[in-house]
Amino acid sequence: MKKLKAKLKQLWTWFWSTTTIDEKVEEKVAEVKKETKRRVKRIKEEFKDVKDSVKEVADQAGDVIDAAKGSKRKGRKPVAKKKPTTKKKSK
Repeated sequence: MKKLKAKLKQLWTWFWSTTTIDEKVEEKVAEVKKETKRRVKRIKEEFKDVKDSVKEVADQAGDVIDAAKGSKRKGRKPVAKKKPTTKKKSK
């Protein structure tokens, strides 16, 4: 019985030494970690864009409120349109 137990233990050790499950798991973990970092970076970029957009919307909302109150427009004024020049016909 002891010889059988020893042989089974030896076979079991040999079996686990031939498998590459650990390497595959480590590879997959590294891959997932890299992908997660990439996604986190992109999410941070998008949050920054959203933050800037929300800030701009808040500024514009204040302008709408001021316009509803009847105040004059602030900021850049629209450029006056130039009249097209007509050429005089020469005789």
